[in-house]
Amino acid sequence: MADIAAKKPEQPEQPEQPERSRKAATAAGAEDTGTVWRAHGTDRRSTRTLRLRVSAALLTLTVLAVLLVPPLVQLDQQAVDLAAKLQPPSWAHPFGTDDVGRDLLLRCVYGLRVSLLVGVAAALTATVVGTAVGATAGALGGWVDRAVMRAVDTVSSVPHLLLGIFIVAMFRPGVWPVVISVALTHWLSTARIVRAEVLSLRSRPYVDAAVSGGASRWRVAVRHLLPGVLPQAALAAVLMVPHAMWHESALSFLGLGLPTHTASLGNLIQEARGSLLAGQWWPTLFPGLFLIVPTLAVAGLAGAWRERINPRRRSELML
Repeated sequence: MADIAAKKPEQPEQPEQPERSRKAATAAGAEDTGTVWRAHGTDRRSTRTLRLRVSAALLTLTVLAVLLVPPLVQLDQQAVDLAAKLQPPSWAHPFGTDDVGRDLLLRCVYGLRVSLLVGVAAALTATVVGTAVGATAGALGGWVDRAVMRAVDTVSSVPHLLLGIFIVAMFRPGVWPVVISVALTHWLSTARIVRAEVLSLRSRPYVDAAVSGGASRWRVAVRHLLPGVLPQAALAAVLMVPHAMWHESALSFLGLGLPTHTASLGNLIQEARGSLLAGQWWPTLFPGLFLIVPTLAVAGLAGAWRERINPRRRSELML
């Protein structure tokens, strides 16, 4: 009896979970995870589409304002009306007037036109110079590549604005000195991008096949390397336009860019400093918005373009 009392009741064995149930649970978890990631990817695509549409709409409005406002509004942007100076925004003057009574809407539109002209011309010039230098360094390689890139590093060590001021100071105020200044200080990044792309293309099998087939360096560069770097160079040019506009505005704000009678965004902001200190905010706000809005629009479109020409980066962004 003592032996029987000392024995502990045996615990009932727990039935093992069938293998089929475990597999079903694993599959259900994987399906839930996949659903979450698909929803996340859908949200990212929706956000990217919204950003693209908003950027395109803003850029379209900017271009339409530059093209249509001057001929539709029958006013002289240089007309002085001292009786209407520093008026706040109203139906007659949607952006208000400046310190001599000129309509700020027309002044901002004309200023944006001049800044866009400078930005596009400087961006194209810098892209051509940077593409030529980068393609030459990447295609030739060796000591040429090392010498060119050391020169690029040397120029990059000088601040862009300081070098731009030095270049502009050698000329009389005007549009083309500003274009030359911005172009000569902004080709460096394009040269690096193009050189890296050329070095990547040189290791491709079709380039090796062309070289083995007896193609000259010039033919390989023109037929195989240059078409491969054009998308990256074009993207760099698009991104450089707002950067050049800001650079021109900075030079004009310092009094070293365009002549003071020329309606550029930098000149408008520079002329509005006294009004801002006196409490009139509109002469400074609207030229600043005309700088910020095109910059955001171009950045949004360029981001979509970058994802399109670089599928690997797009797939990484989806994670």
